[in-house]
Amino acid sequence: MAACDHCGTHVSERFVRVFADESGTVRACPNCSANAGLADVMRERARKV
Repeated sequence: MAACDHCGTHVSERFVRVFADESGTVRACPNCSANAGLADVMRERARKV
């Protein structure tokens, strides 16, 4: 069961596929991270593709 590394909240496997780092760690979930921070991760990963 996947969980946020910061607060321990459950996150879906879909969230993990999109936002986890290379090792599969979710540093912040929507509950403890600003949406702007999540958008930054999405932009960074889009550049790598």
